[in-house]
Amino acid sequence: MNHRRRSILSAVLAATAAALLSACAADNKQPETGRTTGDYTNDAALTAKVKSAIATDVGARTAAAINIETYRGVVQLSGFVGSREQVEKAEAAAKKVDGVRSVKNDVRVKSSS
Repeated sequence: MNHRRRSILSAVLAATAAALLSACAADNKQPETGRTTGDYTNDAALTAKVKSAIATDVGARTAAAINIETYRGVVQLSGFVGSREQVEKAEAAAKKVDGVRSVKNDVRVKSSS
């Protein structure tokens, strides 16, 4: 595993750990979203798993270029990559992660101009 991929995976794991530790707070619902701390934690963990899957299947550079947002198991991908193949592979990697209910793929191919 190359250094860059290891760095991204380490960052993803650190973010997941931080999210899990924040779950130790009270599990009451947030009035503006109706989501519990557990909901936030589950979504954060799922986001980290999707980022890791994309880094593994498509590459660390592509994973770094894609923003991932998760809300109750629905994953939204956005950002810019170099090819249509990367867009499709990133979506496929996200869909295979356990817990992902659906994927909204808003990743775009960079124009060559």
